[in-house]
Amino acid sequence: MATTRDVLAMLSELVTLTALDEGSPQSFKVRAYEKAGLAIQSDGRDVTTLTQGQLVTIDGVGKATASKIIEFVETGSVEKLDKLRVLYPPAFVELSRIPGVGPKTLKLLRSQLGVENVEQLRDAIADEKLRTLPGLGATSEAKIHKAIERLGLTGKDRRTPIADALPLAERLVDDLRALPETTDARYCGSLRRMSETIGDIDITVASTTPEAIMAFVTSHHEVADIVVSGATKTSFLTAGGLQIDVRVVAPEQYGAATMYFTGSKAHNIALRQRAIDRQMLLNEYGLIDTSNDTLEGDDRPVIASRTEEEIYAALDLPYVPAPLREATGEVDAAADGTLPELITRSHIRGDLHYHTDRSGDGRSSVEEMVKAAHDQGYDYLAITDHGVDLAINGSTAEEMLEHRDHIGEVAAAYPDMTLLWGCELNIDGKGGLDYDADFRALFDYTVASVHSHYDQSVVEQTDRLIAAIADPTVNSIGHLTGRYIGRRPGIEIDYDAVIDALVAYDVALEVNGALQRLDAASDVVRKAVAKSVKLVINTDSHHTSELGRMEYGIRTAQRGWAPKELVVNSWDKATFLSWAGHAAS
Repeated sequence: MATTRDVLAMLSELVTLTALDEGSPQSFKVRAYEKAGLAIQSDGRDVTTLTQGQLVTIDGVGKATASKIIEFVETGSVEKLDKLRVLYPPAFVELSRIPGVGPKTLKLLRSQLGVENVEQLRDAIADEKLRTLPGLGATSEAKIHKAIERLGLTGKDRRTPIADALPLAERLVDDLRALPETTDARYCGSLRRMSETIGDIDITVASTTPEAIMAFVTSHHEVADIVVSGATKTSFLTAGGLQIDVRVVAPEQYGAATMYFTGSKAHNIALRQRAIDRQMLLNEYGLIDTSNDTLEGDDRPVIASRTEEEIYAALDLPYVPAPLREATGEVDAAADGTLPELITRSHIRGDLHYHTDRSGDGRSSVEEMVKAAHDQGYDYLAITDHGVDLAINGSTAEEMLEHRDHIGEVAAAYPDMTLLWGCELNIDGKGGLDYDADFRALFDYTVASVHSHYDQSVVEQTDRLIAAIADPTVNSIGHLTGRYIGRRPGIEIDYDAVIDALVAYDVALEVNGALQRLDAASDVVRKAVAKSVKLVINTDSHHTSELGRMEYGIRTAQRGWAPKELVVNSWDKATFLSWAGHAAS
């Protein structure tokens, strides 16, 4: 049965493929699907239970879109979408990830050069054919070539960005957990370890009736092609070409199976060696006692298998969270008691990068966004709408002052939560910031971010960041490199120099929880942690539906070994406000 999240995913795919078909991301149909998706998110109802007449009463959902939603809910597919998938297969859609290759350019590449995939595009670039096309040239050709290399769109082993894979995995796991035959279900593999890109999705299901689970999986609307279908395992391809492996195990083996299929391989090897040292065997079925040589096979006692926690405990280890399981010292640290007290969702006291419809790209009002934050249980919140220098999305000084007054009015209804009037300042090509210094000093809290000038040299990018960090009105640096994973490479910088500047000027480094960003990346977080850089984990929410990003930011920070004490928005209100330069209130 389809859910509202499935409907939203369907509309999102329609947006992508229709933009290719229309040759423009701004066409009427594309905007209609986008508008409908946002309207459904804001409405909050389960749209799969609504009639077509009820759907069109949602402001933003037209008759044509409503009919597609009904078709999807009733049949599990949409004829229009199926036709678009044939016209624009996954290998062609992948081209749209490349900066500088928009829908119009893609149509040109296909019609004039017969380009259908990345390999053919690379060949066309090598033959210098792109520069012969209208609107392109040698410079554009070189930029596209560099983007392909930096995005890693080379070789046969393609990776899927986490922003595409994780929502799909979450939907599938939710569907599986809803089955009465399911005891538990979880996505595993590199996705659970919070890798930025993944090869495929592994899902483990605990059930005593695997045949029911397999029947459900093979008939699921995400299945485009069955690769393998057996008694306890089904592998299938989605319409986007992503392989998903679903395995069913007995409930008493669920912990061992999820540990095994989560990996990493090197982490599992380290655990298996630890088991051997203790006369035990660790595999996907459990942790088995091998100390008695007279016992073999199933006669050997199982020490632990139902939960991962039990297995770690039986190996004399504390539980190691999945994002750490990369064999980068976590097993030794767990053994000698030096694993940090990692930041968790329960520690977070506020969000400090948060937009409203005061930003041109914000989609929820101040009232809606503040209520959503209050519902999260936050003690403080920084509303950081865009500064004036960001084209289209920014606000003038006069508009910002009006915004401050509005925030103050809304704050009266939430006496237990401190609302900070903030700003996301735009870092220009030289490190300059929005407004003058005196006006910037009025803000309660600021996050400074890169939104432009992505092609500068490493030295220039590093210098502009350090200049912003050195500005006394800056509290934090947002989405450090400005990357979109798998779609836009971030700026190239000297990380050590930037980290040293963050330490010197006591400025926090953001871990942005938007799945397309996860910026700063986990390896950068670990470098920062090693020098005790203060961190801040934010959602960068532009709509009330996006507050769940906090969990993704936390997992990325965990992957970077971030301890609770370094995360400023885990601090109590008085401590945080003192650091930010304000008296507690």
